[in-house]
Amino acid sequence: MLDLQWCREHTDLLREGIAKKKFACDLDVFFTLDGQRRDLCSQVEVLRAELNTANDAMSRLDKRSEIFQAEVTRLKNISSRLKLQEEALRELEPQWKAAYLAIPNIPHPSVPIGKTAEHNVTLATWGSPEQVSPYAVPHYDIPGFDKAIDFPRGVKVTGAGFPFYVGDMARLVRALIAFFLEEARLKNYVEILPPILVNNTSATATGQLPDKEGQMYHTLEGDFYAIPTAEVPVTNFFREEIFDAKDLPLYRCAYTPCFRREAGSWGKDVRGLNRLHQFDKVELVKWVHPDTGLGELESLRQDAESLLQKLGLPYRVLAICSGDMGFPHAKQYDLEVWSGGQKRWLEVSSCSYFTDFQARRAGIRFRSSEGGKTTFVHTLNGSGLAIPRVLAAILENFLQEDGSVLIPKVLHHWFSQEFFSFQPQNFRPQK
Repeated sequence: MLDLQWCREHTDLLREGIAKKKFACDLDVFFTLDGQRRDLCSQVEVLRAELNTANDAMSRLDKRSEIFQAEVTRLKNISSRLKLQEEALRELEPQWKAAYLAIPNIPHPSVPIGKTAEHNVTLATWGSPEQVSPYAVPHYDIPGFDKAIDFPRGVKVTGAGFPFYVGDMARLVRALIAFFLEEARLKNYVEILPPILVNNTSATATGQLPDKEGQMYHTLEGDFYAIPTAEVPVTNFFREEIFDAKDLPLYRCAYTPCFRREAGSWGKDVRGLNRLHQFDKVELVKWVHPDTGLGELESLRQDAESLLQKLGLPYRVLAICSGDMGFPHAKQYDLEVWSGGQKRWLEVSSCSYFTDFQARRAGIRFRSSEGGKTTFVHTLNGSGLAIPRVLAAILENFLQEDGSVLIPKVLHHWFSQEFFSFQPQNFRPQK
């Protein structure tokens, strides 16, 4: 969430910032509720002070005196008025909080202004689409693909968007995860293995609620959400904690399966691995000093880019425009890999800067000196990387004439084969 006092003192800047994003937010309602809440808080404070004063005065009076009896009557009157005001405040609080939480983060001044993905700006490219295999075809059209990644059985067991990875394909996915985690470790990210179910408070802290209810799986028992990304549990790892300034920055990484309903997203360009309801991803998360946030975003982007470079996959970097950014985002880069068979760009990473928006919701602060005032940290996260589309690009861009796939050398440590074969014998049960 945004700083409340800043919102009150900079209403024009707030309205201007929100107008640049795509999220509906009725600031008039919020400020009306905020004014009512401030009035009630003020009245409650005054009445509590009066009550304390009256109690103190009564303690020095003779209980048999007329003055004491008059103070008893006055005390009851104050107490009755206080209860009414406190009850009014309790009733107003949920409405005010809901309106406050509905305010999105505002774009950083360096973010390009635009309304849709068409206004995103290409900042950089690496590699060339012309350098991919001349035999590239869409991964879902490669002979044997349906045996290596079994969608029909996934539909039978769960539903659409929940495939099985079989045999060497499962090993290849595991190799990618291991490679991503090891590269993160070498860049000083501490690995954690988080829960894949989170509570309402955690989802609210990172900004998934109240924005993305329709995209998350929600359990009937326990009121838990299946995580759409490891960002949610990892960021909440330090919820309601205070660091010393010397402890910053803090880096964490995590592998998890991710779950997204992707409501309303099915249509063209979603075949094969392009869009799934369950997928694997390694996430990179940072908690940093406010003065270093923008620089940390650039290094986070470099960390994600280096993975694509080592895999030999052409990609481009997009600066996401204000209208295409997420609810809690202040600045965002997307990395898109070239899909040689589909001949289009596929997003494989978003590197995002949230300023103190998530930290305010999560209560994550730091103290610059012993006994000094606390300040909210700034948070960042990025995919390092999402597996399905990276896998799709590998299968397409490195497809050989005989139908096998040349495996990038950086994966050989975990996948001890130079080539991946789709030949059916690879998937026969061992005798």
